[in-house]
Amino acid sequence: MSGIIVVHELQTQAPSHAAGGPAPGAGAAVRQVHAAPAAPGTTTEPGPRTLCGRDTFAMRAAARAPSAEPGSPWYPPGEKGLVCPSCDAAMDDG
Repeated sequence: MSGIIVVHELQTQAPSHAAGGPAPGAGAAVRQVHAAPAAPGTTTEPGPRTLCGRDTFAMRAAARAPSAEPGSPWYPPGEKGLVCPSCDAAMDDG
C-alpha cells in the first residue's frame, strides 16, 4: 500500500509545573502505533485521520515508512505489541 505514514499516538501526561519543562510530546511514551494516509501533495505528512478514524493532530510521525518488501510489517518491528488492531486489519486488506 503506498501513501501510508506510520504515526505514534503518545501517552497523555499531566502538565509539568516546573518552569522550563520539556516541550509537549518531547520524550513522551508511545501509547499505540497507527497507519494514516499521507496528506494530499506530500509523502511525509499524515492526513487528518488514521485508517481506524482517529485524529492525527496530536500524533507524531514515526521514522519508519511501510516497506514494499513482501512479508515485512508496516509498523516498526519493536512496536508490534502497540499496533492498533483496526489499522493493522486495514493494512492487511490493502
